[in-house]
Amino acid sequence: MAKVAFLGLGVMGAPMAGHLVAKGHEVAVYNRTFAKAEDWVAKHGGRAARTPREAAEGAEFVMACVGNDDDLRSICLGEDGAFAGMKNAIFVDHTTVSAQVTREMADAAREAGIGFIDAPVSGGQAGAENGVLSVMCGGAEADYTEAEPVIAAYSRICRRLGDTGAGQIAKMMNQICIAGIVQGLSEAVAFGEKAGMDVKAVVEVIQGGAAGSWQMVNRHATMVDDKFDYGFAVDWMRKDLGICLRTADEIGASLPLTALVDQFYKDVQRMGGGRWDTSSLVKRLKE
Repeated sequence: MAKVAFLGLGVMGAPMAGHLVAKGHEVAVYNRTFAKAEDWVAKHGGRAARTPREAAEGAEFVMACVGNDDDLRSICLGEDGAFAGMKNAIFVDHTTVSAQVTREMADAAREAGIGFIDAPVSGGQAGAENGVLSVMCGGAEADYTEAEPVIAAYSRICRRLGDTGAGQIAKMMNQICIAGIVQGLSEAVAFGEKAGMDVKAVVEVIQGGAAGSWQMVNRHATMVDDKFDYGFAVDWMRKDLGICLRTADEIGASLPLTALVDQFYKDVQRMGGGRWDTSSLVKRLKE
């Protein structure tokens, strides 16, 4: 069992950290709102820290799952940052961030003499709660080999896909796929409803065939019922797709469908749906 710090107790981080405790690891947690860290400790045990540095001191592994590039910089760097408190340890970043900040943090970690793995996740809130996330990793093979047994506490599959940044590129590919799938499912649901079909009955027939997907199985019914108050928020999806599109410009890749769906999500934000689940794309087509 390991001494672990977990930074960020949002809808993903809180259950992920909980699985670490359940597997017998010694866990210290940090959250920007300290009361939230105290509540988590009251439920799970462990130790609440007031700064990332305090959480990281003495830890063998420091896991992070925060919001964006600036959030990651704020918990890693500076006098109260995690890197200042780490010694002979490995930092594992589960945040979906840009390739630029991943390189920055990896370089800063190297200068501090600590390991760094970019390890974004897929599986959403349900995957975090059930401990079955897919984890895409980039970094040194030796660091990954040490960290993988700890990551296993909340993962269904975890794999090193290359050197620093490979995990973030894999997550971008994941989000590109999801954007197209959700748009296609949204069009099918809206089309079926306007044609007078029982969409739920149709999906029972087609979900086991070539059109089937996780999104179809898990989201078609709530799309029909206009329920979007859970899951991965549109605001976060737009953040992720923005990373994809900027990276595509940097490497000379073409993402025409992704760019289009990103604008559709912008429409959903204008409808007041920034915190709706990503399946709310169908709302545009029902107006």
